[in-house]
Amino acid sequence: MAKILISTDTTADLSKEILEEFKIKTTSLHVLLGDEDYIDGVNITPKDIFMYVEETNKLPKTSACSVFEYTEFFENNLKDFDYIIHFTISSELSSTYNNARLAAEEFDGKVHIVDSRNLSTGQGLLVLKACDMRNEGASFETICNVIEELKYHVQVSFVVDTLDYLHKGGRCSGTARLAATILKLHPSIDMIDGKLVPKKKYRGIIKKCIENYVKDLATEYTEYDDTRVFITHACCDDATVKLIQDVVYDNFRFKKIYITTAGSVITSHCGQGTLGVLFIK
Repeated sequence: MAKILISTDTTADLSKEILEEFKIKTTSLHVLLGDEDYIDGVNITPKDIFMYVEETNKLPKTSACSVFEYTEFFENNLKDFDYIIHFTISSELSSTYNNARLAAEEFDGKVHIVDSRNLSTGQGLLVLKACDMRNEGASFETICNVIEELKYHVQVSFVVDTLDYLHKGGRCSGTARLAATILKLHPSIDMIDGKLVPKKKYRGIIKKCIENYVKDLATEYTEYDDTRVFITHACCDDATVKLIQDVVYDNFRFKKIYITTAGSVITSHCGQGTLGVLFIK
């Protein structure tokens, strides 16, 4: 049986425990705080980003792995594996997919790059599904074909606590940000065809808004893969996370609920307090 490595960029926001359990290897994007270059998942945390934004009133910049970094990663791992299936964040949001694809061309079809068309644990869900298939003995070609179809069936959405980061990143106007602050609006943002688009505006305290968001998901998606669900957040308080875990448990029938913290790349664009519930439709 062929030995298949499932790998992903750190933008999948999978915890160390999950990576170890499923034997997943990762490549890291870069986060720039001023002139300092940090490695996502290695020497920077979301709290470092919050502090930087508070002190400078600027967002960090993020950059993809280079073609050279990907080439080195694939070359080293093909010493131990016959094939590699590597997942990247949506090509609509980053050049990671294109860089990885260019690197993969050097390895005679042994490396398949998946443009996940998702981000965060939406990407992570696809990674774990590929691991499930690998562990069940599926072939390299079968896993690639199934995942390329499945990536269009992932429910990825978040509720944003504050529009400050989206405003600083040029993704919403100053007027929209001010109105949201005054009216206590918390928008939900969906991933549609690889892009982030606004869906619905919730009004009130953030805990209640997120609770209503989860209930809306349960109403909208009555059929889904019940294997697992991710509750992914950008440093929300424990009480909020516990509340949402209970709401998910009461309104869905998932066999496994994973709670993960968004990494530095995702946090750089969404800001503290963002929370999403992600699963395969």
